[in-house]
Formats: sequence, C-alpha cells, structure tokens
Amino acid sequence: MKIVAIHAHPDDVEFLCAGTLALLKQKGHSISIATLSPGDKGTPDKSIFEIASIRRKEAKNAADFLGANYTCLEFLDFEIFDDDRSRRRVTEFVRKTSPDIVLTASPMDYMADHEAAGVLTRHALFVAGIRNYQTGGAAPIKKIPALYYMDPLEGIDHFGQPIQPEFCVDITSTIEFKEKMLACHASQREWLMKHHGVDRYIEAMKEWSAIRGQLIGATYAEGFRQHKGHAYPKENILEELLGTYVRPAAK
Repeated sequence: MKIVAIHAHPDDVEFLCAGTLALLKQKGHSISIATLSPGDKGTPDKSIFEIASIRRKEAKNAADFLGANYTCLEFLDFEIFDDDRSRRRVTEFVRKTSPDIVLTASPMDYMADHEAAGVLTRHALFVAGIRNYQTGGAAPIKKIPALYYMDPLEGIDHFGQPIQPEFCVDITSTIEFKEKMLACHASQREWLMKHHGVDRYIEAMKEWSAIRGQLIGATYAEGFRQHKGHAYPKENILEELLGTYVRPAAK
C-alpha cells in the first residue's frame, strides 16, 4: 500500500510518526513524507533562503534513511492557510501520490501551521477524486484514502486539556530508527537550543513516546485518531497492516 505522511515542517513527521512509518516500511509498503513548508522561519541567524535550503536537505536525508520519498510543497512558515489556491496545491500532491493511507497533523495543536496542515490535508483528500475540481496535470484519485491524525504537541488542546488518542502503535522495535531520523534535523536542534535555551531534542521525543507507550503497556508508542466523517473509510486499515502493534489506548 501507499502511505503518505503530511505535516507542516521538517521534523514534525519524524517526531510524531516515524516509528510507525518504519514499521510499515519493514512490511514492504511505500512511504512518502511531505512538509507544507521548508521551515524557513526556524532560525535565529540565517536568511529565509539559507535555512530553507538546509532544512529541505535534512528532511530529504531523514526520508532517505527510511527509504521514503520526500516532497516540500513550498508554502512558507506562518503563511499556510486553508484557501482555494492552497487547497488546490495540496490536492494536486494527493493526486500525484494517490495514497491508500494518509497521516497528518492534529486538527487542534499549539500553532497555526500545524492546524492548517491538518485541515488542508483533510479537504484535499475529500476533493481529490472530484474530476471537475481541477488542480493541474495529475488525474483524480479513485477513492478517499483512510485518514489518521497524529498527536498534537504534548497531547493537549488549547486549554491544556489532554487529547486522548484512539489507539497507539507500539514502536519499541523502531525507536532507534526514529531517533536517527530525527537526528538528521541538526539545524532544528540548534534553533531550539537558542530559542528555548535547552538541548532536549531527542530526549523530549523519547519521553513523549514513552508516555504514549504507557497507554498500551509498551516501552514506546505513537498515538493516532482516525477521521471517520462522511465518505472517509471507517475501518482501521493501519490495524489491518500492523496487527498487534496497534492497540486501543487506555482511557
């Protein structure tokens, strides 16, 4: 099957679902990773063009490590909106990749780019099969893919209340792979050190994965919720593909 992970910036996918992607890759499925932006504002001391170039390369290196394709849709940080032009751009990408499963950003998260990524992806999947919604050269897809939302940062909503995943994927066997993919994003680690004053990039990812692991009795896990609105697939295809790695999250 074809699995596509779409998020806002380089390293978002690695932080939130790289372990699951690694499991899917091990089982022979095709993986593509897309970021809406190249992360052009994520730097204290470089120009937009310099940091965008660096972060695209880091994102590609992480995808290459997984054996996945990488695409940047070339929006700019804090300039991602759910408007007609943006929706057509994302829809064209969906048509080109024709995925069976899509993993994307949580509808509620700590920043606008993340939320916009999730909304744009959801709308693009819905219209990607509509022939008269014209976006470019790619043909309409034949069916709406199964859609899953990754966790928001820290697993909380705008009011600090927990957002419970529907299920978690046990990534204990792929946590080292996930760590190496995240480590490809050296410039983001440097930016967070300067912006937040701490160097806990890899450690924070592992701590969060351990928190999600507690929900299913695993050492490390990643949480997901499935979009089950009208016309979207209701069956849990990820569970069909990954079997016992997928377990309901404890309430």
